[in-house]
Amino acid sequence: MKSLLLSTLALLLLCSCATVPDSQAKRDEQVDDVNNAIKIGLEKDPTLQEQFDTAYGYAVFPSVGKGGAGIGGAFGRGQVFEGGKRIGYASLTQASIGFQFGGQSYIEYIFFKDKVALDRFKTGNFAFDARVSAVAVDVGAAAQASYSGGVMVFTITRGGLMYEASVGGQKFDFKPLSE
Repeated sequence: MKSLLLSTLALLLLCSCATVPDSQAKRDEQVDDVNNAIKIGLEKDPTLQEQFDTAYGYAVFPSVGKGGAGIGGAFGRGQVFEGGKRIGYASLTQASIGFQFGGQSYIEYIFFKDKVALDRFKTGNFAFDARVSAVAVDVGAAAQASYSGGVMVFTITRGGLMYEASVGGQKFDFKPLSE
């Protein structure tokens, strides 16, 4: 079962889009999408502002598409910030196996507690497994959340419906702005 999950993840990595948008217009559009995703998060839970203000860094994925029927996957592109400044691009790839059916789109925010956690993310060797859980953004949720392994993850469902009881993981790729 683990090899099937890894094979699915490898296939998703090969089929996924590049981490960095391929034109200046698409990069500008992504900046707008990330800024809008931050705005949506703050409207849904104003206490999320404290996380943006105090985290060493954070990544915002404005639209992660997810689908599955037994075997599932997800992909999204976003941007990474350090000290509140945009430092690069990131992509998120997810594979899962188990009872699941449907599709959905969501926003994902990942906050890094310190330089060690952000540097680990930037190496490209950073991955979440089934033990990492995301907190659904709702009024006051950010005020009650805490870091686990140097990261804190929040999501907001944008649309769709997904029935799921699966095991999987997320893998990330990071590219600095200069590339």
